[in-house]
Amino acid sequence: MRVLILGGYGTFGARLARLLARDGRLTLLIAGRSRIKAQLLCDSLDGAAERLPLVFDRDRDPAPLLDQARPQLVVDAAGPFQAYGEDPYRLARACIEAGANYLDLADAAEFVAGIGALDARAREKGLFALSGLSTFPALSHAVIEFLSRDLDAITAIRAGVAPSPRAGVGPNVVRAIASYAGKPLPVIAGGQTTSRLAIIDSTRRTIGVPGELPLNNTLFTLAETPDLKLAPGWAKAEGLRELWTGAGPRPELLHQMLRGLAWLVRLRLLPSLGGLSEVLHWGSRTFVWGEDRGGMFVEVEGEGADGPVSRAWDLVAEGDDGPFIPSIGAAAVIRRMAEGQKPAPGARSAAGAVSLADYEAVFETLHIKTGVWTEAPAGAPLYQRVLGPAWDRLAAPIRAMHQLSGEKVVSGEATVIRGKGPLAWLAGLVMGFPKAGEGVPVTVRFTDLRGGELWRRTFAGQSFQSFQEDGAGRSQGLVVELFGPIGIHMAVLEEGGRLVLAIRRVTLFGVPLPSWLRPGGVAYEHAEDGRFNFFVEMRAPLAGLIVGYRGWLVEVDDSAKPNVTDQPLETGAQPV
Repeated sequence: MRVLILGGYGTFGARLARLLARDGRLTLLIAGRSRIKAQLLCDSLDGAAERLPLVFDRDRDPAPLLDQARPQLVVDAAGPFQAYGEDPYRLARACIEAGANYLDLADAAEFVAGIGALDARAREKGLFALSGLSTFPALSHAVIEFLSRDLDAITAIRAGVAPSPRAGVGPNVVRAIASYAGKPLPVIAGGQTTSRLAIIDSTRRTIGVPGELPLNNTLFTLAETPDLKLAPGWAKAEGLRELWTGAGPRPELLHQMLRGLAWLVRLRLLPSLGGLSEVLHWGSRTFVWGEDRGGMFVEVEGEGADGPVSRAWDLVAEGDDGPFIPSIGAAAVIRRMAEGQKPAPGARSAAGAVSLADYEAVFETLHIKTGVWTEAPAGAPLYQRVLGPAWDRLAAPIRAMHQLSGEKVVSGEATVIRGKGPLAWLAGLVMGFPKAGEGVPVTVRFTDLRGGELWRRTFAGQSFQSFQEDGAGRSQGLVVELFGPIGIHMAVLEEGGRLVLAIRRVTLFGVPLPSWLRPGGVAYEHAEDGRFNFFVEMRAPLAGLIVGYRGWLVEVDDSAKPNVTDQPLETGAQPV
């Protein structure tokens, strides 16, 4: 089966080729304006598929190349689809006339929605033309279909994608964003279709898979996706009251600068940002910092058999694996074609062409994790709310310790060590940490207070306390532990039944501390001999070890003493 990939050595075309290269049933025709680049990509692919480089300029008549290449399928992975001119479907039409099936990775709303103009001719020729086999709308629709499978109606859809700052966004993606930045886009708010300003209208969100390390809280601004036009026509979504899609490019400083430029378009000081696309692309490649991780979220609200339902699906991709996502749907369709399962004839949006299971099968081979968030049960304790479904994977003694309604008192023993430097001593004094010792009696009093938890720890008669609560704003999805003016903002993770706390931010009087001043350490809870055990080390860049303590806790009426973990406190471990 001959598959012609236009833009075959670009950001997404190359990744599609890599996903398909191991399939010996395929011949991959890698096409672009540069034969050298196409040949280099062919040489770099590892697998049984035959690879051939071709020169293709989409600004010229595509018919001669199609006659020469004789593909069964043409994939347009080039773009930007927002700039395909007065005859945007020239390539798709030429494919149909040449007897080749067609699909693309378009994310331009008008382009994807208008592909139906070719439907009659495609059906007549017994061919298919699918537009939008990309993150939006192919993956987003698959997720929405999964989240709403048992709903009677969908009332709200919100979605966004946040690529890694090191993902190397291609020039065509930047040109697409520049073409609509600062201009009105249709959204649904309060049940009414209205317009908001692209790359200006904003929200914030923390993307995280239950029990896994989340992304840092991200700014999302309104972005054009086919979903904004197509979603009201999807099954169960006829009565949508809210519809919004966004993008969260990082670093946030560059994103805020892009917002500022979008305002110049809104104020008509610039006609568009199209003329700045090369500069914007250079900036996105040059000024790169932050964690090399990307993500996506899809939120759905609707009506179920028992009333309103709210669900969210989150994805986190590590390193360079995120940019594979827009190509996975096309790879799934191509593999099925090679097996003789061809999509039905006709020209249409790719929404519904692939399922979430098609994506998940590939996610498992990459460093990509996904998870679903549902509303926590009424009265759920703090840690259950933050962990979501991962709560059930914790060891039973840990869940029991964090089940809190009113007040709970537990006791046990601990080993305590203290840092020896002057800064460590001063920090321990200010925080009220206990003195060093072996077999130190411990009592902890948990109090349910204003939706949070007051923890009063007493080590051999010496007490210190903190207040823990759900994070908000930039700490959404985290647990915030307050020691007076100091706030420790922590991600709550589940690792093999353990509960692990990872510090993400530290604030002093609400002001974030820079990384070179930020305390870190190791903190986790685990079960041993059926009992609750804890392990805590707190360190600071200038002070080293401040305090460490490990031990066990049981209900006050339980006198049985479990074994204390024999892991040494002075581990020298790096902050989680």
